[in-house]
Amino acid sequence: MSNGSAVRPAGVRLSMMMFMQYAVWGVWLPYLANYLQGPVEQGGLGFTGGQVGWILGLAGSIGALAAPFLAGQVADRFMRAEIYLGILLVLGGLLKFATYYAHAYTSFLWLSIAYSIVYMPTLALTNSIAFAHLDDPEKKFPLVRVWGTIGWIVASNAFPLIWLQTNLHLTALPPFLEGVPKANTVGLFGDCLRVAGVMAVLYGIWAMFVLPKTPPTRSVESPLAFTKAFALLKHPGVLMCTAAALPISMIHQVYFIRTGPFLSFIGYQDAHIGPVMSIGQFAEIAVLALLGWILSKSGYKWTLFLGCVAYFLRFAVFAVVTEETRALAAVAMALHGFCYACFFAASFIYVERAATPDIRHTVQTAYGIIILGAGPILAGVYNQWLDRFGAPSAQGGDWPSLWWTQALIGAAMAVLVALAFRPGISPAEAHEAAAAG
Repeated sequence: MSNGSAVRPAGVRLSMMMFMQYAVWGVWLPYLANYLQGPVEQGGLGFTGGQVGWILGLAGSIGALAAPFLAGQVADRFMRAEIYLGILLVLGGLLKFATYYAHAYTSFLWLSIAYSIVYMPTLALTNSIAFAHLDDPEKKFPLVRVWGTIGWIVASNAFPLIWLQTNLHLTALPPFLEGVPKANTVGLFGDCLRVAGVMAVLYGIWAMFVLPKTPPTRSVESPLAFTKAFALLKHPGVLMCTAAALPISMIHQVYFIRTGPFLSFIGYQDAHIGPVMSIGQFAEIAVLALLGWILSKSGYKWTLFLGCVAYFLRFAVFAVVTEETRALAAVAMALHGFCYACFFAASFIYVERAATPDIRHTVQTAYGIIILGAGPILAGVYNQWLDRFGAPSAQGGDWPSLWWTQALIGAAMAVLVALAFRPGISPAEAHEAAAAG
């Protein structure tokens, strides 16, 4: 744990770490589905919605399943976390750059899996590095994590401004600039892969040399830290948090797979997809800034409940939106701030609070298996099942039924949290009490 005098300069570096971590993700994720599903004659790859779901779902899940071994176990036991973070980012950047040159479904899938294996562990590593250097994580982690949201906004908005449009002028829609879409927009979407690759390599080099040193704990109490981390599932609060996280992560994944084509279907220009979706990230900034206060006033149970309700409301609005009322979709994007901050960020903090100090790196990655591993695996199957609603795409399909299905899952998880979640006394608190006694 860093002392008070070290937190302030470390906080700047931790905030920059989060900015770059999510900028690397935000520059390609909002646009990938449109590129992959785009007609071949327009420069897209012509993949089906089901294939896109497997690329984003299966690839992500394999990376998350490998995370306890590639991130937590190594960072807790053998190597400084910031060095390992940099190594994984550089490897991931090279793989993401190579993915641009894959045009067949099989090769694109395999490269995406390889990229996920080295990138997904970095999400948990950045969380654990931040927690290791913040003296009051419940209050300060949201303020550091919010810079990840800012990074996503900057990257997802800068890409269409630079690559997809000309003749920019001021507008009321974030990022408050727009222009004339270029004729080959669908094909230009693919450049996001190369941009992300270069960004990741530069970020990885920076991480190794600039981030505060975060040595492994090398605890002798549990040589295989991940086994003890999974034992936290015996704690009722952690178990119910995990049970809710699984379906929430599934519908969260489908949101990123389906929203881009949906926005095209209801009449938004391709160059506006990223800016419209980034409204959610602007809202996320505000909610993350308030998360410490929300947790102090509402506690973990009702904060997680609020996150689930936000998922229900956002997808319910999507279900009733038409081309004439598409502005409502942009308004509903603001609910993403509550979806992410009140469920995902709050649950990461709760799980961190529950873990004993010697396994905190690994607990973050073990929990990541649920929300980034098992959830996306289910999302791949579930997303393909959603094609039963007329294979929704930018050209048509039964979008209301798809979004109502998403909304009902969010509502069900809200009920589960309200009725069954009990924070209780965590193993960490019991450990501290025993030490104090």
